[in-house]
Amino acid sequence: MKRGIRGLTGAATTLTLAATLTAGALGGGATAAAGQTRDYLVFYADGARDGAAAAIAANGGTVLSGDPRLGYLVAGGPGTRFVEGLAAVDAVEGVSSDRRIGTATALTTGLTPATSTKTSTAVPAASGGGAPLSFPPSDILGQAGTPGGSTSAGAPEPLAGRQWDMKLIGATTSGSYATAPGKKEVLVGVIDTGVDGTHPDIAPNFNRALSRNFVTDRPKDPNGKVLDGPCEVANCKDPVDRDDDGHGTHVASTIASPINGVGIAGVAPKVSLVNLRAGQDSGLFFLKPSMDALTYAADNGIDVVNMSFYVDPWLFNCKANPGDSKAEQAEQRGIITGMQRALDYARKRGVTLISAIGNGSTDLGRPSKDTTSPDYPKDTERTRKVDNSCLNVPAESKGVISVSSVGPTTRKAYYSDYGLEQTDLSAPGGDEFDGGRSYDPAKGILAAAPKNALQAKGQISADGTPKDDSVLRECANGTCAYYQYLVGTSMAAPHATGVAAILISRFGKKAKDGVTMAPGDVQRLLYSTATEKACPSPRAYTYKIDLVKDETHRCEGPATRNGFYGHGIVNAKAAATVAR
Repeated sequence: MKRGIRGLTGAATTLTLAATLTAGALGGGATAAAGQTRDYLVFYADGARDGAAAAIAANGGTVLSGDPRLGYLVAGGPGTRFVEGLAAVDAVEGVSSDRRIGTATALTTGLTPATSTKTSTAVPAASGGGAPLSFPPSDILGQAGTPGGSTSAGAPEPLAGRQWDMKLIGATTSGSYATAPGKKEVLVGVIDTGVDGTHPDIAPNFNRALSRNFVTDRPKDPNGKVLDGPCEVANCKDPVDRDDDGHGTHVASTIASPINGVGIAGVAPKVSLVNLRAGQDSGLFFLKPSMDALTYAADNGIDVVNMSFYVDPWLFNCKANPGDSKAEQAEQRGIITGMQRALDYARKRGVTLISAIGNGSTDLGRPSKDTTSPDYPKDTERTRKVDNSCLNVPAESKGVISVSSVGPTTRKAYYSDYGLEQTDLSAPGGDEFDGGRSYDPAKGILAAAPKNALQAKGQISADGTPKDDSVLRECANGTCAYYQYLVGTSMAAPHATGVAAILISRFGKKAKDGVTMAPGDVQRLLYSTATEKACPSPRAYTYKIDLVKDETHRCEGPATRNGFYGHGIVNAKAAATVAR
């Protein structure tokens, strides 16, 4: 994620949380010109549907459809004045763009695949200011090594010796794998860029029938700049078992790669993975697909969802920031309102909600500056002042368990956001500088990678040989599979999601569509089984990294709940044995 959550896919890249609105954002040049009609999501107040519909008509718009579950209408309207007119109506709580994305005839010719806007090679500086951290240009963290790796005594898979993260949380044959590897009936939704359901280390646990793709690839943005790049299929709607970015596949693998003698094993190696794709190939997550993924999860028996993203185009959503236009304020209110309604809808129907906290090296309780928004269309960012009334969505939304990242020594990762009110749990997400000043890619998280994504990024040769040390190829019984090292809170969250799946497998009650467990109970047990970790001493911890300006983060709170680690580091072994 950019600064938020989509995995730090690089030597220190900024996680891209995600999502811009299903299509044009209102700010940064995306505002519809006078007379130009655009589709919008109009969120109405409780019981005020008719009033919102009347306001739409009064401002020159037309109601096209709606979703009473989340309380919004889709309306066509004539640009900024339309939005500003609706924003002044009491019946309307927010208005966000929803330009429809269709097939891309003539747009796929001669385009170069886009580089994800959420995987840049710099982590923004903390809110105190200063130059942003910059790191080696590798897009993915990696470690050189011979195919096959080594198997540790604590885990059964060929590459298990490289999985320091699983050892740290007790997901090993002598830990949680022995007694609570999870149950197939437990459904884990991965709301991300897609999941490679054909990967040998994912396919056995992939539920293709329930998986859905809620986005259509968009080759270019409204200004003609490359966004997703060429469409891979004729209608630009990828199948449910494809991931052209690699981020979602890595997340899914960490959660539930099976114990099958291939590659690695995930935290809960016997649960089922459901692809709920809401992210574009470019790494952006628009509002409507994100809401659609959550409502689908709620209506189809998904037990827990992993959200390693933020909703674009605003890193921080402010309801009334004086530096934003009225239309931009309305859009941000729409994002806050729409996602909260979708999250509430899902949680009330038994979906446990887990999110990466973000990769901006920022105390989310004291944000002061946002330099990355709006991040869609491209090159429309500006610097704006923000404060603690502004929210990173969904990490700071109600009912969401937000996860910070730690490295192999369990120190909070240098890039990880934090905050006393915002951090609920911590988990291994990788930190290439943990334990010293020098860069060590082996301190990242190893998980599955789609071959097609690696080819598109030029990381493997035509014959499939890895071209850099960020990628591993592991072959067994005539089958080869690819893996990569990534770091980020995007990588931390799926460890927590896997532990939640273990708890649901153990304590969930039988239901018509599998099992069910109240999210509040899952949350309580996640917190109680986590390994408490106190703030460093002194509490103002300074990260000293080669070639990078020293940066200090201050930890607040006791060992039982603090801004770096929340209630503690997730513990799969404890979750496998705890009594309810």
